[in-house]
Amino acid sequence: MGPVLAGVLQLLALIAALALAHKPLGTYMAKVYTSDKHWRVEKWIYKGIGANPDTEMRWPAYLRGVLAFSAVGVLFLYLLQRLQGVLPGSLGFASIDPDQAFNTAASFVSNTNWQSYYGEQAMGHVVQTAGLAVQNFVSAAVGMAVAVALVRGFARSRTGGLGNFWADLVRGVVRVLVPIAVVGALVLVACGVIQNFSGIHEVGQFMGGTQQWNGGAVASQEAIKELGTNGGGYFNANSAHPFENPTPFSNLFEIFLILLIPFSITRTFGIMVGSVKQGYAILATMATIWVGFVALMMWTEFAHHGPAFEAAGGATEGKEVRFGIGASSIFAVSTTLTSTGAVDSFHSSFTGLGGGITLLGMMLGEIAPGGVGSGLYGMLIMAVIAVFIAGLMVGRTPEYLGKKIGSREIKLAACYILITPALVLVFTAFAMALPTPANSMTNSGAHGFSEILYAYTSGANNNGSAFAGLNADTQWFNTTIGLAMLLGRFLPMVFVLALAGSLAEQKPVPATAGTLRTDKPLYAGLLVGTIIIITGLTYFPALALGPLAEGLA
Repeated sequence: MGPVLAGVLQLLALIAALALAHKPLGTYMAKVYTSDKHWRVEKWIYKGIGANPDTEMRWPAYLRGVLAFSAVGVLFLYLLQRLQGVLPGSLGFASIDPDQAFNTAASFVSNTNWQSYYGEQAMGHVVQTAGLAVQNFVSAAVGMAVAVALVRGFARSRTGGLGNFWADLVRGVVRVLVPIAVVGALVLVACGVIQNFSGIHEVGQFMGGTQQWNGGAVASQEAIKELGTNGGGYFNANSAHPFENPTPFSNLFEIFLILLIPFSITRTFGIMVGSVKQGYAILATMATIWVGFVALMMWTEFAHHGPAFEAAGGATEGKEVRFGIGASSIFAVSTTLTSTGAVDSFHSSFTGLGGGITLLGMMLGEIAPGGVGSGLYGMLIMAVIAVFIAGLMVGRTPEYLGKKIGSREIKLAACYILITPALVLVFTAFAMALPTPANSMTNSGAHGFSEILYAYTSGANNNGSAFAGLNADTQWFNTTIGLAMLLGRFLPMVFVLALAGSLAEQKPVPATAGTLRTDKPLYAGLLVGTIIIITGLTYFPALALGPLAEGLA
């Protein structure tokens, strides 16, 4: 079997698995977020945190819950790292420096999981399990809660209530993430992923010296890392490390976990707004972009010209021989079109155009299918923009799901789509203009520029993957990327929840003969075009200086 055919067959198997899981999981999540009953364990949690899960929250109260919970998470994780040196189970590792502790706390609480440290050489068992793994669950649940709040904004009318943040948060963790993660961890253990709390031990000779590895609860963290579209690896090599991802099957299963909830939650959306077809339209848009990017990535990596590439059967540099070019291409596209950031190959070693595809995937806003929760609300914001454009073309007041898209709604949507590009481009410009940050670049020219552009794109879009080749463990990058992650996560949520509140207060508008049908292929095509045009106009100059210049050279 040739490598191209192997890659295509893996893609088809992945699509089939996602299709089988879409309906049952999407329906189950809709029941989770619409149920009026509380499990006993949930009641204990509510009592412990002093929350009333039956209280309806308007969007400012919902937002305060999101920000307060996340702020406490940042503080707790920061202090846990700063105290690591005196905690049991630290494996003898010292406390984390202030700038890196801030960067890591901001990273995991914002669901970014950017890492400027070597996981196996810096973080002990307590920080990994009580700190990082816990945030993998709750940060993902926060994104799901915000997405559900926006869906309620479309589904409800003449009310300011968007549900209860604490109930949505707890249900997302207890009823959705934990059960699937437990099953996922068991599958990964069966595949050979390690799960222990062993200390540091020597494993043999390496280049004339001893090589040391430490164990860890890797399978359990790997499962939620992919399922929650988090991405932080227990080891520096991330999912290219055999302890995290030992076989081609485990590799395909991890991609499945990455895409599982983001694709399935489109059905949850359709059920909650009373039209499954609307969910299918969003799903079709996401799937079209994802499949197109995978096909384009495989083409760039398999068909690149040059004697070395032709002899190797493609661009094999930086790719794990266990997985090959096809599986590595699927993983790279899936991790950058979601907010996962896990990698099983090194994107800096991809071809110039291949590296540009990973960058463009994040620049789209990671909405195809995007992160857990964040992908759905990002796509719904783009859906609002698309109906507004359609309304301009036909001279009609735009509507979406029976709600008028007026000046207030479009201003909130516009603010949402402007925040992340502003963070990426401003921080990249400062890093290139100042003398010190440029010293962290391993490469010069277009590829070096791509390293820094990728870092801020990854941070502001809450992706977390690294281009490799950039020394990001400096005070400048730890601080600025940390700020980009926090601002890129929580500022958009402000506008999402404000939009949800505005929509929930409206009364429904009856459909007429002139209403744009947003559950038809024509609208899905308009939505795809809107996404690509907006991203292209925003980022094309930066892409032209980096991956396009390198790929066309």
